[in-house]
Amino acid sequence: MDTQFFVSLLVILASFAIYIGIAIYNKARATSEFYVAGRGVPAVFNGMAIGADWMSAASFIGMAGTIMLLGYDGLAYIMGWTGGYLLLTFLLAPQLRKYGRYTVPEFIGDRYDSHLARFIAAICTIIISFTYSIGQLSGSGVVIGRLFEIDAKLGTMIGVILIAFYAAFGGMKGITWTQVAQYLILISAYLIPVIFMSLQLTGNPIPWISYGEIVGKMGELDRELGISEYFAPFTNDTKWQFIALMLTLMAGTAGLPHVIVRFYTVSSMKAARWSGAWALLFIGLLYLSAPAYAAFSRFILMTNVAGSKITELPEWTQPWIDTGRLQLADENGDGILQWNELIISNDIVVMATPEIANLGVFVIGLVAAGAMAAALSTAGGLMIAISSSFAHDIYYRVWKPEATEKTRLNVARWSIAIATLLAGLIALNPPGAITQIVAWAFALATGTFFPALVLGVWWKRSNSKGVIAGLLVGLIFTFSYIFAAKYGGFTILGITDTGAGIFGAVAAFLTNIIVSLTTEEPSKKIQEEVMDLRYSEQMVFKDGEVWMVNGNKKT
Repeated sequence: MDTQFFVSLLVILASFAIYIGIAIYNKARATSEFYVAGRGVPAVFNGMAIGADWMSAASFIGMAGTIMLLGYDGLAYIMGWTGGYLLLTFLLAPQLRKYGRYTVPEFIGDRYDSHLARFIAAICTIIISFTYSIGQLSGSGVVIGRLFEIDAKLGTMIGVILIAFYAAFGGMKGITWTQVAQYLILISAYLIPVIFMSLQLTGNPIPWISYGEIVGKMGELDRELGISEYFAPFTNDTKWQFIALMLTLMAGTAGLPHVIVRFYTVSSMKAARWSGAWALLFIGLLYLSAPAYAAFSRFILMTNVAGSKITELPEWTQPWIDTGRLQLADENGDGILQWNELIISNDIVVMATPEIANLGVFVIGLVAAGAMAAALSTAGGLMIAISSSFAHDIYYRVWKPEATEKTRLNVARWSIAIATLLAGLIALNPPGAITQIVAWAFALATGTFFPALVLGVWWKRSNSKGVIAGLLVGLIFTFSYIFAAKYGGFTILGITDTGAGIFGAVAAFLTNIIVSLTTEEPSKKIQEEVMDLRYSEQMVFKDGEVWMVNGNKKT
C-alpha cells in the first residue's frame, strides 16, 4: 500500500463517515421531512445543497475534460447550464414554491386537475432521473475503480450500495445536510488544484485571470503542430449543434425535477429566490474555473508528457491505461510519444490532472473525495426524485390514497433501493460518456417539463388535454431523435443526440397550445390559481382582483 493510496483512501473514508453520520442524525421520520425536508431549510444552505445537487459527476469529472477536448465548442455546456439557472430562478422557482406541493408531478396533476397528467409527469420524472443517475453511478465507478485500482464496474456497485443506504435512510432532510457537506468538499477539491496549477504555470494564484496567458501559448503550440487551434470556434461541431446544445441544457436546467424540488424545501417565495441567487454564486465558482482547469491540463500534457520517451513516461500513466481510459501508441515507431498519439478520455482529466501536475498526495486524495461527493450528491437527489414520483405521486395520490404514513415511507425507501440497483446495473456498461448521458437527461427534461411548467405557470388557458398531449409528444420526439442520431447517424443541421431537446420542446409547446385552444377552457378556479402565481405571498388573486392576505383590496 503506497502513501498516495493510503492518503486518498483515508480522505474518502472520512468523507463517507461524515455523509453517513449526517444521514443518521437527520433521519426523516415523516413524509414531509422525507420529500421536502420539512420546508425549513435556510436559503444559504439550500443554495449550497442546490450547488451540490447540480454539480454532478458530469460537472466535476467531465466538464473540464470536455472543454479540454472540444475547446471553444465545449463552452456550450457552461453557457447552457449557467443560463438555465437564471431561467429557473426568475421564471419558475418562486411560482412553484408558492403553489406549495411536494413534487413536480404533483404540481402538474393539481394545476391541471388531472390524475392522468400527474401519472405521465411521474413517469417522465422517473425516466429523466433514471437516465441522469446512470451517468452519476458510472462516474462513481471511475473514481472508486481508480482509487482502489479495481475494475470500474466493481467501483460502480460500491457506489450503488453507499447511495442506496444514505438516500433511503435520510430522505430529503438527510440528503439536504449531506449535500451541504458535499458542496464544501467538492468545491475545495476543485479550486485547490486549479489554484496550484495557476501558481506553477504563471506565478499568479488567480486562475480566472492567468489562464488567458496559457491559452495564448497553446495557440502557438497548436500552430507548430499543425492542428486546430484550441480556441477556434466550431471545429468539432456545427454552430447549429452549439446553439441547440446550449438551449437544450438551458431549458433542461429549468425542467429538471430533482433540482426544482429543492425549491420546495424552503419556507417562502422570497427564500426560494434567495436560494437560487446563492446557488448561482456557489455553482459559478466551479463553472468559471472549469475553462482554466481545462487549459492548464492541456498545456501540461502538451509540454510535460507529449515529447517524452515511451519508456520513460510518468508513473501515473500506467494505472489510467489499465482502466482503459488512457491510450498511448507509438504509431511512427520513433520511441517518442507524440501529441496525436495520446488519447485521453474526457472523464479522467480532472481526476488525473493532480497526478499529471504532481500536486502531492493530499491534493490527489482530496480530488478523489470531491469527485465522489459530486457523484453521490446528485445521485442522492435523483433517487429522492424517483422515489417521490413513485411513492407519492403514483402509489399514494393515484393508487393507494388510504396508505398510512409508515407504509408510504417504506415504499419510498424501497423504491430508492430498487432504482439505485437498476441504474447501477446499466451503469456497468454505460451507453456513452458521462457528459453525454447527462445531456440526454437534459434533453428529455427540455422536451417534457420545460414546456409543461412554463405554460402551466404563465398561461392560464393551458388545459389538461394540452399538457398530456404536450408531455407525450415531447417525450416521443426527444427519445426518437436521440436514438436516431446516436445509433442511426440521423441529424438535422448537424445537430446530434445531445441537442435533441430543442426539437422535443418545439413539438411540445406547439402541441400543448394547439390542443388547449381547440378544447374546453380550464375552470375559473384553476385560471385564478394560475393568475395568483404571479403575485407575492402577501397577495391573493381572487374574482378578477388582487387582495392582500389580510383581506384588504390592493390599491
